[in-house]
Amino acid sequence: MEEVPQSVSKQRKIAVVGARNVGKSSLTVQFVESHFVESYYPTIENQFTKQIVLGKTPYTLEICDTAGQDEFSLINTKSLIGLKGIVIVYSCVNRASFEIVELIRDKILDQLGLDNIPAVVVANKIDLRSARDGGSVITPNEGAQLAAKLGAGFKECSAKLNVGVEEAVTLLLTRMEGPIKSNSNDDKCCIM
Repeated sequence: MEEVPQSVSKQRKIAVVGARNVGKSSLTVQFVESHFVESYYPTIENQFTKQIVLGKTPYTLEICDTAGQDEFSLINTKSLIGLKGIVIVYSCVNRASFEIVELIRDKILDQLGLDNIPAVVVANKIDLRSARDGGSVITPNEGAQLAAKLGAGFKECSAKLNVGVEEAVTLLLTRMEGPIKSNSNDDKCCIM
């Protein structure tokens, strides 16, 4: 993806949501500013903007980096206005963060009054997976199964190593906008 002038691009608002301490801000900062934030400060809510091109279409993404959610917290309703898609993040070494992914998605749908919204489930902190073992580690297969159950895309990421971060956002944008259309003549169909 390349950067483009904001004046000619389509505006799209997305939210990065998930449990506390799963790396939502680290993923967002890595995507927008191309660096990893080592220290942890609980996020209240931050807004970021990045211009990108998908296919040949320029987009301006407004990214809402939300506070960590749990079973009882609600997302700021103002943050949800105009929302077109969500990235639901869990830590692949924290089973509790994985187990509330569906609950977080359902709360957002309830607040928006929708049946569905384009979404990508992101397993973050894959760089820590090999250092841990046991029941707290979530396998790629478990993540993919949950995403399929929710009708969402799935991507494993490491904000620290910048692995899969841009691909996760591209996947969400593709789910929001539909397949990239080619301008080649090979794609034209003629019925006689």
